[in-house]
Amino acid sequence: MKPSAPSLLKATFAIVQKDLAAELRSRELLSAMLVFSMLVILIFNFALELNIDVRKSVTAGVLWTTFAFAGTLGLNRSMAVEKDRGCMDGLLLAPVDRSAIFFGKAISNLAFMLIVEAIVLPLYAFFYNETRIFQWEFIAVLLLGSIGYISVGTLLSAMSVQTRTREILLPILLFPITIPVLIASVLASGAIINDAGLPQIITPLNLLIVYDVIFIAVSFMFFDAIVEE
Repeated sequence: MKPSAPSLLKATFAIVQKDLAAELRSRELLSAMLVFSMLVILIFNFALELNIDVRKSVTAGVLWTTFAFAGTLGLNRSMAVEKDRGCMDGLLLAPVDRSAIFFGKAISNLAFMLIVEAIVLPLYAFFYNETRIFQWEFIAVLLLGSIGYISVGTLLSAMSVQTRTREILLPILLFPITIPVLIASVLASGAIINDAGLPQIITPLNLLIVYDVIFIAVSFMFFDAIVEE
């Protein structure tokens, strides 16, 4: 018997609330993601300082490289904490649909990534002298890219957390599958930063939308089978 929509939403947001409350107490996950992101932005700032033309053409790639690796760090840590503390077993034994666990973990992971992005973007704008990243088109690309990355990452982190080499296995599984979303995000972001026309933005934006829909559906369908293993 399938749960009703209100009960599914209630269980989902209960998991989100638990994750956010736990992170507010420990601040382990966000602090690690923020320190890593700031370090990468700062290193690339000095590395590209001497060549303005190269700097302009690669900053979108620098930004998404930062977000991808910080997001992977957060995904790995988020599921590892659940596993090490026995919380995952408790979630699986709870009388709720497994899809609520997936959506709850995905939403909380997305919230952590968006918080990091909201803090990193002003630093990026300051160091790279770039204000176009605050346009609504760029924010839309950022949101769509993050949703696609986190939806796949949540599924794969639930799979890799059961292994001894989870820190190594997750990036190996995640990066090849998320190449389309990362390339589309870099292309769309670069077009916005370089003030390109709308046609150059629409194609990667459509790819992001299609990717998000497909992989959210795939993750939803396979999450139950993965956590049962």
